[in-house]
Amino acid sequence: MGDMADGPAVSPLLLPGFEYRQMQVDGVSVSYAVSGAGSPLLFLHGYPENHLVWRDVAASLARDHTVVLADLRGYGNSDKPTPDLAGLVYSKRSMARDQVRLMRALGFWHFQVVSHDRGACVGHRLILDDPDAVTKFAVLDFVPARHVLRNVTLAAALANYHWFFLASGNGIPERMISSDPGFWVHGLMSQLIGEGGSIEPEVMQDYVRCFRDPRTVAASCADYRSALGVDLVHDDEAFAAGHKIECPVQVLWGTQGPAGADCDPTGIWQQYATDVRGQSVPTGHFLPEEAPDLVSAALRDFID
Repeated sequence: MGDMADGPAVSPLLLPGFEYRQMQVDGVSVSYAVSGAGSPLLFLHGYPENHLVWRDVAASLARDHTVVLADLRGYGNSDKPTPDLAGLVYSKRSMARDQVRLMRALGFWHFQVVSHDRGACVGHRLILDDPDAVTKFAVLDFVPARHVLRNVTLAAALANYHWFFLASGNGIPERMISSDPGFWVHGLMSQLIGEGGSIEPEVMQDYVRCFRDPRTVAASCADYRSALGVDLVHDDEAFAAGHKIECPVQVLWGTQGPAGADCDPTGIWQQYATDVRGQSVPTGHFLPEEAPDLVSAALRDFID
């Protein structure tokens, strides 16, 4: 399904105990870090981050699981293909296919997924397209994109304003973000971190490092354009056909995060999955960084 490239992925900040690798999947090089032994867990990060969002949670779970921390297509140290006008290159279907084929190339045909933000969007599509692959699905501070887009309220629009900004055309977001990527990453994330929360300066520096690459900016904008375009078409089709996630789903959300603002995340996911449980965490949007111990404990209670 793919071949490992020689040498580790290029990254100035590496997680202790994790081996860094690259996997070629249908012409796209996916960067990932792996550690541990036992049942496999695939971790998928959100925007504007990379696999480092899982640094504390992953270290805990790698004691008795095989933990795979992947950088999504277009993010971190993974390849950043040139976007296409149809939105197929950064459709969630394409991004999910990368991850399924990565896990199969590693010998894992069945695995559990832990996801945050954009990673949850990719994980949702992964399960809809390949339902037998995933045995359990954990979602952190995210409700289905279709629900947000088909039920836009003032609160939702304000909490998720960057969805619409990044999806705008004519190169506007690309030019504005690239003019000062540090300001963009710090500014966006500071609005979403809960009261008293913080992220280590060296980790923030790595997030900014990635967005200093114009290809990351272009890819991430394409990701959001696809979300409002071809992905929404796919999601509407699945919803109309009654396709739901059949594996158990755990929903965690921050009481100060956008998923906890004026909505019921568990109730919303119950429209898209048959077996849903959930709980809130006293954080903002970045649960695994703001409260890694609480998140690790909740995941341990859920995963096999």
